[in-house]
Amino acid sequence: MTIENSLISTAYKLGSGQHRVQCPSCSSLRKKKGMRDLSINVEGDHVLYHCHHCEETGKIKLEKPETQLRRRQLRVVPKESYMELSANSITWLKSRGISKETALKLELKTSSTYIRSVDKETECVVFPYKNQKQIYAAKIRSICDKGFSCNGSPQSFFNIDNVEAEGDLIICEGEIDACSFVEAGWNSVVSVPNGAVMKVVDNDITPEEDNKFRFLWDAKHEIDQANKIIIATDSDSAGQAMAEEIARRIGRDRCWKIEYPEDCKDANDVLIKHGKKKLNDITAFCKPWPVAGLYDASHFYKELDDIYEHGMAKGLGTGYPNLDELYSIVEGQLTVVTGHPSCGKSELIDQLMVNLAVRHDWKFGICSFENEPRLHIAKLISKYFEKPFFEGMTPRMTKGELERGKSFIQKHFSFVYQADGSMATVDGIIERLKIAVMRNGIKGAIIDPYNYIAKNRDVPETDWISDMLTKLRIFAQSHGIHLWFVAHPTKMMRDANGNVPAPKGYDISGSAAWFAKADVGLTVHRPDPECNESEVHIWKCRFSWVGQQGKTSLYFNPVTSTYTAERDDPFADLTEPEYETPF
Repeated sequence: MTIENSLISTAYKLGSGQHRVQCPSCSSLRKKKGMRDLSINVEGDHVLYHCHHCEETGKIKLEKPETQLRRRQLRVVPKESYMELSANSITWLKSRGISKETALKLELKTSSTYIRSVDKETECVVFPYKNQKQIYAAKIRSICDKGFSCNGSPQSFFNIDNVEAEGDLIICEGEIDACSFVEAGWNSVVSVPNGAVMKVVDNDITPEEDNKFRFLWDAKHEIDQANKIIIATDSDSAGQAMAEEIARRIGRDRCWKIEYPEDCKDANDVLIKHGKKKLNDITAFCKPWPVAGLYDASHFYKELDDIYEHGMAKGLGTGYPNLDELYSIVEGQLTVVTGHPSCGKSELIDQLMVNLAVRHDWKFGICSFENEPRLHIAKLISKYFEKPFFEGMTPRMTKGELERGKSFIQKHFSFVYQADGSMATVDGIIERLKIAVMRNGIKGAIIDPYNYIAKNRDVPETDWISDMLTKLRIFAQSHGIHLWFVAHPTKMMRDANGNVPAPKGYDISGSAAWFAKADVGLTVHRPDPECNESEVHIWKCRFSWVGQQGKTSLYFNPVTSTYTAERDDPFADLTEPEYETPF
């Protein structure tokens, strides 16, 4: 039998997931013939395999789809003296907030079992572990003393057979917590079989490591069908470590996190102390799983409140152009934005995002290297209300407006942020923006500016820029994202009149690819820094239905931080009594 035929037979026998078996190619030639050095991964309609001894590696196509692969068979253990729930067991369960109806629904039993930790035989509640409707193992809990025992080896999720398709799936750390959620009205609730892990694992999954989490592989079908995965492990460090590891393996973008009240460490605590409604409430308001480098706006609210109260040395400035005749925003395209320093190009894109959020309910991912998130959020809220965030010559936004602004930003913006100050890579940015697409449904994103992205020094800069822009265009197209990418021009010489010309695509530092690979090229230019007039140039438009090349003049209002199509005196109203300042 060839290795392929052997592994096909093994795959159908073991079912979906990662397994460790003897290698058909080399095990018979070795002194230790029982060594399981061949790793196989059965997923979908194929098998991946690799021998850690002879280095045999390959991929095999399966004739049957994954759905026809059996969940691995687990040895059924004797039921010992399992009995129907006794009155004492029911009373103990009620003391934990679990009704008789819930206990019967989960088929809990009673047994008289010797518990090693208390060195005696005592009455216990039995939590059955099932595989394809058959009890193959059981967790046993003493009702008189806090003692535990097992019959068999639980290796799958508790209550996995009752999980419903295409709903939310709750993963708990213990059987009592699972019972608590069922008591509160949930059906698709499971518990891990063996409690919390020792630590969070950051490296690749090894077969030995994965054996601790076989319950995830065995439940892959149920996990894949779930709308979202709600992880409700204990609030202690061990429970949180397990939660992090489960989320890592499932995919953090699919996971949600429950936050317990301060006086509760788990779901059963909530049920006992606060009741079913509270347990349902904290489940309904669970939060997306935190992803390193991707932050929602609320992460920065404490700092935002601080700068609201105490201010910062730096002021605000932004603008909005009416470019409909020249430029329209289309999903799946890349707009390259350039302009000389302090010309207002970043503020222009910020305001475009606010306008699209207000008018079309678009959501955005922001990767801004020159604006820390708290200041950036302040700018966005200022644009939203057309009012200053900081104290100044004119009335600032009220505290109530600030709170409404926070809600607006929370709903519409996510932040890719290198909190440790490390250089971001283009692959890392794309990875986090992909998560923002899946989790938050963003339709637009900004990267500002490109020169903060870590470069590959092994290739010429022109090639690196070209490859980077290709990756970003593919991302924008495949995910239906309008991506603004800000890039600074090279230093330009003044013309005969002493003026610095407006830069275009070929004036951007590093490569002609800035022009070639842009769908739209946009420049913000302020010929006279002392004047509020700005020019917006469209120097490239790949598709005529999107817009056309041209130029328009816009006027910045420093009081409201907006652009208008017509010149306006931003300080005209300061003579009116209601705008008098204490200075």
